[in-house]
Amino acid sequence: MDFMLLVAFLVLGGVVGFAAGLLGIGGGMALAPILALLFAHQQMPAEVNVHAAIATSMATILFTSVSSLMAHQAKGNVIWSIVYAMAPGLIAGGLLVGGGLFALIDTGWLALFFAIFVAYNAVRMLTRKPPVAGTGALPGPVGLFGVGMGIGGLSGMVGAGGAFLSVPFMVKKHVPIHRAIGTSAALGFPIALASCVGYIYSGWGLATAFPHMVGYIYWPALLAIVCTSMATAPLGARLSSRLPVATIKKIFAFILFILAASMAWEAAKAFGLIAR
Repeated sequence: MDFMLLVAFLVLGGVVGFAAGLLGIGGGMALAPILALLFAHQQMPAEVNVHAAIATSMATILFTSVSSLMAHQAKGNVIWSIVYAMAPGLIAGGLLVGGGLFALIDTGWLALFFAIFVAYNAVRMLTRKPPVAGTGALPGPVGLFGVGMGIGGLSGMVGAGGAFLSVPFMVKKHVPIHRAIGTSAALGFPIALASCVGYIYSGWGLATAFPHMVGYIYWPALLAIVCTSMATAPLGARLSSRLPVATIKKIFAFILFILAASMAWEAAKAFGLIAR
């Protein structure tokens, strides 16, 4: 890996960490498309690079979720009974997708799915209002297992921590928004852990095709991104009350549209619609 690529990974981690702290979002949506471009520049095989970008993005959540969890726990905002009830389903969904389905999906379809996912979340960022509290109660253990499995599986497919699904779900079930966010931070760790175990299992042996891979996870990028993102996320959080976050969200949503288009371009190349 050349020096400039290392610098790119460090800068990317810093920017994404700052945005995550400022806007309260996960970095996976922004990380994966840019990593796919950087991996392509590094001449990673086309049939691997989108998978590696998503898996490496998810691996960063192993680290960032812990710091986020500790901050929310210090404020008493984590409902551990929900975490314990949903964790088995989250783990099952993450293992099922990361360890099997993820590797079976063709690069083109995976890139297209991710592009649609990112574009959808950009639209939500522009139009979404704060979740409205519902009146329904949380389902029982079986229901929470099923919900957790769905959240874990979809998160494992796109390299996200699951907050985009778990927070609205809990708020609709009459969980206060600040406690839903705190609990979601705790749910991110089992999602990331199970998914990463799956990515390593399903991608085992890729190091022979491309160096420095552990399964689908490219560890030099992971380490560089984690170092800077964990340093800048607290800075973004501290500035969130001083900066015009609503305006910044609009700018970030615009960037997400560009990144979605980038991933759609990767899909088009994989389908042979565009010359590589």
